[in-house]
Amino acid sequence: MTAPVLRRIHHVAYRCRDAKETVDWYARVLGMRFTTAFAEDHVPSTGASDPYMHVFLDAGGGNVLAFFELPGQPAMGRDPNTPEWVQHIAFEVADEAALLAARAHIEGEGVAVLGPTFHGIFRSIYFFDPNGHRLELAANIGTAEQTAELTRLAPEMLEEWSRTKRAPRQAAWLHQEEPKA
Repeated sequence: MTAPVLRRIHHVAYRCRDAKETVDWYARVLGMRFTTAFAEDHVPSTGASDPYMHVFLDAGGGNVLAFFELPGQPAMGRDPNTPEWVQHIAFEVADEAALLAARAHIEGEGVAVLGPTFHGIFRSIYFFDPNGHRLELAANIGTAEQTAELTRLAPEMLEEWSRTKRAPRQAAWLHQEEPKA
């Protein structure tokens, strides 16, 4: 048997507290277009009685972000053993100018923004949606050579991490101080 040939991510789904609030926020703050809604009283895959609203948003480039509102379930929470910065959704913007314009727009919508943060091959800003999901907007700044070098180093770094559980230093240049203009 061979592994399936994947074409792209069809959609990524998260939970939300209020489907309408979530759709309105993503449209207003990130310019996403609301495309589809599914609502059922029974879960199609399991048959369980669990009413839900499932909404889909166009995240650009064929990417779809979806949310479930589950009014019959306990209030949503987060994994208390995982720091809030770990689980996040990252979206790419065209360039650094677009990143800075996005930050100004998002802050203008009353949302607190962290960054831009330098990551060697990209810069990012971070903020939270109304459901507590951390979001990132990233602008690539790396060269093709840097990306190729990271690809070359990845297996070696993973192997070292697997053995030591300590940060490998092969790509330490990513975390060095941002070059001054």
